[in-house]
Order: sequence, then C-alpha cells, then structure tokens
Amino acid sequence: MKKFALITGASGGIGASTARALAKENWNLYLHYHSNEQRILDLVSELAEYDIEVIPIKADLSVESGCDQVIRNVFQLDAIVYSSGNAPFGLFSDLDDQTMESAIQLHVKSPLILVRNLLPKLMRNSVSQIVIISSLWGQTGAACEVIYSTVKGAQISFTKALSKEVAGSGVRVNCVAPGAVNTGMLHRFSKEELVSLEEEIPLRRLAEPGEIADTISFLLSPKASYITGQVIAINGGWYT
Repeated sequence: MKKFALITGASGGIGASTARALAKENWNLYLHYHSNEQRILDLVSELAEYDIEVIPIKADLSVESGCDQVIRNVFQLDAIVYSSGNAPFGLFSDLDDQTMESAIQLHVKSPLILVRNLLPKLMRNSVSQIVIISSLWGQTGAACEVIYSTVKGAQISFTKALSKEVAGSGVRVNCVAPGAVNTGMLHRFSKEELVSLEEEIPLRRLAEPGEIADTISFLLSPKASYITGQVIAINGGWYT
C-alpha cells in the first residue's frame, strides 16, 4: 500500500534533503513550500527517477490562512515532517510585534493547526508518524535568538505532550533538535564567524542537511517503532 508523507518547508536545505531520503524509501510526498518555487520544481524533477507521487503545495504558513491551503490539498497521509522555519536575530528588546507574531504563527500555531486537522487522516492507519524539526536553541536558549528559542522550545513541549495523547492510536510523535547545519539559515554569518562556530562544536564541523534527513527517515521507519515522545539532538556534541 502506498504511504504518503507531508514535508513542510520542502524547499529548504533540511526539507529537500528529507524529501530525497524518503523518496529512496518509496514514500509518496506532499512538498510544501512558500516562495522558492524554482527550488521545488527542481526537486520534483530530481525525484522523477523514483516511482512515487510528488505533489507540490504552495502556502504561507507564517499566516493562519496558509494552513487551510495545505489541509485542503492533503488526502491520504501516513506521516508529517514539519520543517518550516526561520530564525529572527537581534536583541529581544528590538524585536517588533510583527516579527514575534510571525515567528509564533510559523513555528507554533501552524504546526499545531496542521496536526490537529490532519490527525484524523493519520489515525486511519495502524501506524503513523509525526516529526517536528526543532533546534538546539529550543533546548538551551540563545542570546539574540530569544523568540526563536522560545518557539522552538514550544515545539519540544508539543511533541512530548501530544505523543502521550495519541500513542494509543498508533501515532508516534518525535522531534529532532539540530545544532548548526550547513544550510541557508547560516547565511548571515561571515566565513570567519563560521570557522569560529565550528571551533565551538566538539566534532569541529557543521552538520550536513542529509545527516538530519537520515535521522528523520529513521524515525519514520519500522526500526523506530518503539520511539515516541523523544527529542533527538543532532548537534555534534555542542550541547549535551
């Protein structure tokens, strides 16, 4: 029987890598994106070598109406990977209300709304999975990323609480908490700053998106059948 996964933020580094990893495991994919249409078209073309269905869905999840657009276009569903996100940077005292509201919508309200509305589809199956991509900062917090740390921490609490509520219905809910990953999220750092950042990490390098994707693929697989409610840290030993 065909299995379908919804990946939000599929045009981003981790989202696209997750799509590639799941395609290799014969998952059919709903690929959500917002503005990076060419990246999604390129990804769809790349995945054409696999015998799977690939369905792009355009929606802005930083506003509540974006959730409706995704929900209307999802039919059969076996897994959700919530990979949408951005990281507002700056002193908390300098952040405006719109920046905070957008971050809360994108990282907290939208995943909650999507999961709440799509749970009935997941519960039709004997086994289903949800993976939320949080962050190291959701575990430990970071200066100049206060709102990002806050919403990522909320995702971790959501994962732990929801996992207890839906386990009896065969739905596993887990969270991955990456550290510094070699994606566009680090574009604001200079080369020198990235070198300094790598020196702080015990493994002395950034994570690659594929390493995060492989963990997500594992969590969606039968090999992880007894894992739920967990936060999987993928940070090179940066925070333990």
